[in-house]
Amino acid sequence: MKRFHVHAHVENLAQSIAFYSRLFGAQPTRLETDYAKWMLEDPRINFAISTRGGKAGVDHLGIQTDSEAELVELKDRARAADMALLDEGETTCCYARSDKYWVSDPQGIAWEQFHTLADIPVFSEKKSEVDAGTAACCTASAPSGKREAIPVKPASSCC
Repeated sequence: MKRFHVHAHVENLAQSIAFYSRLFGAQPTRLETDYAKWMLEDPRINFAISTRGGKAGVDHLGIQTDSEAELVELKDRARAADMALLDEGETTCCYARSDKYWVSDPQGIAWEQFHTLADIPVFSEKKSEVDAGTAACCTASAPSGKREAIPVKPASSCC
């Protein structure tokens, strides 16, 4: 089964953890000094926040798969839709080792499609990022569109 994924950059991790813990009625399943993640079952979502990266707001969306076969199925769908893919293969990011690729929708919103292989004790094992101290969440550029944080807007009466 697949799980929807959202990653947001936050300015104040402690304040955001308190807010989302109350909102979700659950504590994070993974907590680091710069990162928190909730793996919720209802709704089935992988919701992550971090202080790494750009301005506060939604960084990217995605779909996490439970199996390599599901990831291949998603990749085939993206290719059938003539979407350009950035295939990272096995990589590390967000305290996990994953097989992943990226696509961008027509608006330029980055979508991460991934299968988590294992948890790791560090944010990233990419030597260039670790040496430079620049490891930010999911630094790969999604094809055909640039990723930008989507600022949080005041609630309005819609939908």
